[in-house]
Amino acid sequence: MKSQKAKALLQGAIQDLTDCKCFFSHNPQADFSRKRKLSFEQMVQAILCMRGGSLANEMMDYFGIQEDLATTSAFVQRRSKILPEAFECLFDLFTEKTDEDKRYEGMRLLAADGSDFLLAANPDDPDSFFPGTEEQKSYNLLHLNALYDLTQHIYVDAILQKRRKSDECGALVSMIDRSRLNRVLLLADRGYESFNVLAHIQEKGWTFLIRVKDGVGGIACGLDLPDAVEFDVPISLNLTVKQTNEMKALLKDKNHFKYISSSARFDFLPRHSRKHDPVVFYNLSFRVVRFPISDTSFETVLTNLDASSFPPVRLKELYAMRWGIETSFRELKHTIGLQHFHAKKVEFVHQEIFARLTMYNFYELITQSVVIQQNGRMHAYKVNFSAAVHVCRQFFLGDIPPPLVEALLAKHISPIRPGRSRPRKLKPKQALSFLYRVA
Repeated sequence: MKSQKAKALLQGAIQDLTDCKCFFSHNPQADFSRKRKLSFEQMVQAILCMRGGSLANEMMDYFGIQEDLATTSAFVQRRSKILPEAFECLFDLFTEKTDEDKRYEGMRLLAADGSDFLLAANPDDPDSFFPGTEEQKSYNLLHLNALYDLTQHIYVDAILQKRRKSDECGALVSMIDRSRLNRVLLLADRGYESFNVLAHIQEKGWTFLIRVKDGVGGIACGLDLPDAVEFDVPISLNLTVKQTNEMKALLKDKNHFKYISSSARFDFLPRHSRKHDPVVFYNLSFRVVRFPISDTSFETVLTNLDASSFPPVRLKELYAMRWGIETSFRELKHTIGLQHFHAKKVEFVHQEIFARLTMYNFYELITQSVVIQQNGRMHAYKVNFSAAVHVCRQFFLGDIPPPLVEALLAKHISPIRPGRSRPRKLKPKQALSFLYRVA
């Protein structure tokens, strides 16, 4: 059964981490060196299973209600001995073990996006602290950059940054460079519009489909494009850091030559160029495509996909699939509970974020394996993810036998209603208080 295999792989990853716990302890010579009530493995599993309750309730939920249950203070002291990188490593180990290499027309479909996480106010951490406004109290903010597999519905990589020091394009470049995947189509929104990102994707041998700005400040505004609502224009840019008189004449051809300022990051050209240095070019080829998404709105995208195989109508369908990472963030925050942190310290929050990413993958791997009998229904149906999270968590804890998992998941289903949209409500948010938690 898929559920048994997923559980075995997660437990195997935890055991692999436990076997090298000395590399993930603040003091390898002393931390977890003696037998204690809360072992390294128990601490990792307990943090993985956290939900939205208070820390005391979480401990009773995981360890059981017993007279000699460790105190919350003891739990905090034990978790402080574990480096945040332990949970990053666990996430990587489990993801690597469960990767099934599912493809869409021979390509891995990865979506890149980021999401902010509000923390309790901590002015002592200036890299993440925001003083707030008249309508909002002060808060701290972390930013998660993630790569999400749209066919497997799991996260394959992630980088956490403090918000004031965050760099979405830099984080994406790091994830691209360290990836071992091949034949990837990367889908991304306007926040990743950068010549450096496009060049790293091209050097990796991947393809891309990235939405860009229509107005001032975007890549498209520096090109000669038709004054039309729909177009598909091939571009072959020669990027350079040289700005001699000869180059200035060439730069008038905006669709073939582009000057890169020394203040802009571009990793495949020298940062500075002296007058007598030879001209160095980096060629970047792509298409600029504009297509309608409604009667009154249009989108502009950059792609290096073949024009004959991927005309604008197919690009529109492909880009719509990027929405999968948006819904995954919603489930991560609201269903799995990644808004209910159990600490103020960034190191502890770091632990919990990667623990939730790991468990999200665990839940999805089991959920996706359940076959739903449609039986001529009006809508297609899928497993209700909220119910699946509860069932799979109890299964991981050993409270539900394997044969019952798929049966329970098949009973809790929801209709898929494509095309639904609601206006986005922008309003001030604040971190959830430690005093008001789910019982």
